[in-house]
Amino acid sequence: MTDPRVASPTQGFADPLADAYTDDELLIGEAVALDVRPAGFILRAGGGVIDFIISVAILIVLMLGIGALGQNGFIDTALLATLSVSALVLCFVVIPTTVEVLLKGRSVGKLAVGARIVRDDGGAISIRHSVIRGLVGSLEIYTTLGAIAIVTALLNGKSKRLGDLLAGTYSQYERVPLPVSHARGVPVMLQAWAQVADVARMPDRLGNRVTQFLVQASSMAPATRERIAAELAAEVTPFVSPIPRVHPALFLSGVAAVRRDREYAALELQKAALNRLDPILQSLPHGFPRR
Repeated sequence: MTDPRVASPTQGFADPLADAYTDDELLIGEAVALDVRPAGFILRAGGGVIDFIISVAILIVLMLGIGALGQNGFIDTALLATLSVSALVLCFVVIPTTVEVLLKGRSVGKLAVGARIVRDDGGAISIRHSVIRGLVGSLEIYTTLGAIAIVTALLNGKSKRLGDLLAGTYSQYERVPLPVSHARGVPVMLQAWAQVADVARMPDRLGNRVTQFLVQASSMAPATRERIAAELAAEVTPFVSPIPRVHPALFLSGVAAVRRDREYAALELQKAALNRLDPILQSLPHGFPRR
């Protein structure tokens, strides 16, 4: 029996599979979770208001034109009513559905807030999805003044309205912040050491831990930063030669910068070699026609 006083090797660490899939992640066929963000209720409401204003503006123009035809006696009362109903359907169902299909899940309002309608699996929507959303939207948005859409969106994690639930879609937020570069150069006092340092033997996993520490070091408490820097420096030391006599954090920063610069230089050399070979690899035998 296991002594309960002895801690398990995995005790205190979260199960990597327990939280592998959340509401904001999309699990693709290769079992890779993509971090995607659904558009929130406020963003969806803002985009919907913009689209509604545009639809109403188009409807007003059409109604003025139809009214002018009726006043001038070009159409009778029955045709006037038919055209009025057709204008309503055109503005609130046909045009939004067509725009959504042509713009691949976007509309003017969605472009303004940075959202796009996608399938639940992250793929692009088809005409079927847009038609279902358009028909149901005419009921839950325009007939009930948005009451059904608001209640439904507030009751699920991805702010889906009833049309999204029936069509199997949701609104995905696409405006993500630009990644911040944490690249640092070799410290000044280690410039001479960097010319002769050998860091090639260090494992990639350890190198990634060093990089992660350097990125998060500024947000750590001083005591924690010093402790982790000393521990990582002790792990890195066997793979680096010669060892400079500097602070552990400065030593880790120099090692990470040297590894990055040398790997980048190696990739550039490989790219240049492939560019030199490209004409030979892409060329055809003499006299062979290019089709």
